Amino acid sequence: MLIQLLMQHPQALGPVLKNTPTWVWGLFGVLLALGLSQVRTRSVGALRMALMPTAMTGLSLWGTVSAFGGSPLFGEVVLVWLAAAAAVLGLLARQSPPAGTAYDAARRSFTVPGSWLPLALILAIFLTKYVVGVDLAMQPQLARDSQYALSAGALYGLFSGIFAARAARLWRLAMRPAAPASALSNI
Repeated sequence: MLIQLLMQHPQALGPVLKNTPTWVWGLFGVLLALGLSQVRTRSVGALRMALMPTAMTGLSLWGTVSAFGGSPLFGEVVLVWLAAAAAVLGLLARQSPPAGTAYDAARRSFTVPGSWLPLALILAIFLTKYVVGVDLAMQPQLARDSQYALSAGALYGLFSGIFAARAARLWRLAMRPAAPASALSNI
């Protein structure tokens, strides 16, 4: 709805942005900074590595519940969310971590190469939440439109599954048995 409105009437962007609560822009700034921090190679502790997918899954679930929690379709939307997340997780978690990824067991930290993907995913979740929020504010009956609700639930699940798969690939790297020490030469 919002996307169609803006394509047909680009002048509607101003009023939509003006009516956006201030806290949304604060959240956008924090998420943007978080995403940009992922662009460069960095060392990440095990706890911090687990926090990103947890936070993004929380944002995704918040979007689902806040949009469709009162809808008679809520149970179906959650099932679609779970199915999409599980399908993507199952597909992507088996892949190898990106080249340059390493785990230091002594420090319990990962070296993670920089990537634009986390920023893109963070912005995709934010924009999905924003568009769904505006759509439902303009047409609340969309919460009961199965095509709309299930599509939004699938999108949220897809993004959560990608984040979870990225974390699972790192955890799999950390769970590998340590390489055996090289044999000592006979002295």
